[in-house]
Amino acid sequence: MNSKHLSHFRRRVEGKTNYKKRLNLLISGKPRMVVRRSNTKMIAQIVISVHGQDKTVVAVDSSSLAKHGWKGSFKNIPAAYLTGLQLAVLAKSNNIDNAILDIGLLTPTKGATIFAVLKGAVDGGLEIPHSSDNIPSDDRITGAHIDAFKKNIYC
Repeated sequence: MNSKHLSHFRRRVEGKTNYKKRLNLLISGKPRMVVRRSNTKMIAQIVISVHGQDKTVVAVDSSSLAKHGWKGSFKNIPAAYLTGLQLAVLAKSNNIDNAILDIGLLTPTKGATIFAVLKGAVDGGLEIPHSSDNIPSDDRITGAHIDAFKKNIYC
């Protein structure tokens, strides 16, 4: 009764990691700009892989915008853009000039907040290969859509 049992990686079974995608990102040898979204904020990191172990070089989350006077939501598109901008400034100070976008298991939707973080990082001086089709419009990045919504509600 020697039955063979195929066991998968725990994180694959839990739906947390796509190992095929991860391997392709690691093979490139470039730093990864990891973008994650929580219920309250956006998190952006520059991660390098050393001998199969990930090392976070720079990390920023959108709640750090409060130190600079930000009074809005920490998970909207303008906050995501500013988070990417902050990440780029810190990455440049650590001699990181380029990266590859790693969005994990998030679905790449046109105009999503993850691409606002990407736009902020690119505007901050990081070289990240991307398609401009997915990036939110300038009106959404500047918050014009939020301002228009407020005017409709309060007028």
